[in-house]
Amino acid sequence: MPRSIIKGIGHYVPDNVVTNKELESMMETTDAWIQERTGIKERRWVEAGSDESPSTMGTAAARKAIADAGLTPDDIDFIIFATLSPDYYFPGPGVMVQEQLGIKEIGALDVRNQCSGFVYSLSVADQFIRSGMYKNILVIGSELHSGGLDKTTRGRGVSVIFGDGAGAVVLQATDDEQRGILSTHLHSEGQHALELALPSPNTKHWVPEIMEANDPNDISYYPVMNGNFVFKHAVTRFQEVIHEALQQNGFAPSDIDMLIPHQANLRISQFIQAKMKLRDDQVYNNIMRYGNTTAASIPIAISEARDEGKIKEGDLVCMAAFGSGFTWASALMRW
Repeated sequence: MPRSIIKGIGHYVPDNVVTNKELESMMETTDAWIQERTGIKERRWVEAGSDESPSTMGTAAARKAIADAGLTPDDIDFIIFATLSPDYYFPGPGVMVQEQLGIKEIGALDVRNQCSGFVYSLSVADQFIRSGMYKNILVIGSELHSGGLDKTTRGRGVSVIFGDGAGAVVLQATDDEQRGILSTHLHSEGQHALELALPSPNTKHWVPEIMEANDPNDISYYPVMNGNFVFKHAVTRFQEVIHEALQQNGFAPSDIDMLIPHQANLRISQFIQAKMKLRDDQVYNNIMRYGNTTAASIPIAISEARDEGKIKEGDLVCMAAFGSGFTWASALMRW
């Protein structure tokens, strides 16, 4: 049975940098307040009126990943696209990437697992590779949050956190037993689904009803988050799912060469690092520059870490995520 390796990787972020100072003019907040609670200094937001979308950003990241793998788009035989912010309610963005890349009639799957979406997608792709069904799978995480945020004081607890961007990898089969994905681990806890959610429109509260009510106090179409509740669950589940991957494969935290956590909050990453007694050079964070890019955060971080020489062939790399659903997941691989 073949193993899956990340053969190529790439990322894309919009040019528009939005600093904490700029947010001070939009809402009652301060640079110091944002940094203290999240570690974020700036983020990328798509310019208003731009043609950029989750699919176009995903395609830009995908082109880099495909080229990095030494392949052409025609070599890709399946696409998996993870996002909570698709271009349209339907169809999903996977087929749009297929069209934008000019690939003929291959399968395209959309994954809606929010912050855990990329790791979930990687797990699905790994099983396809192991089964021999596909040889070169394009896995994308892409998000455009900025257009749907409440950029007022009312929404500051959420809006200061999120950024736009995309990351992509090409997963490929290898017979090298010393490399590849060792295991993936997926979990969910639906009883807390609405602690971090975008409540509407939904099948009980459609757009016509929202428009007819014209209620200025109805903010259900903006993301909501019970911040303290989410934080407490995140720091627990992150540790559990990382240890699960390590224990299944006979490793200890000290064996990790690089931990790539979902970039939800720098304070969460720092808490996990301290609890697992990891050095600074064993954990990669870039939330300071990009904010929380949800399904895109891990592939963007992997891409940057590899480009900076912080991930090398033979390294033991762990990816872990926690987010809305609640869902959480990990993947352990020998680079």
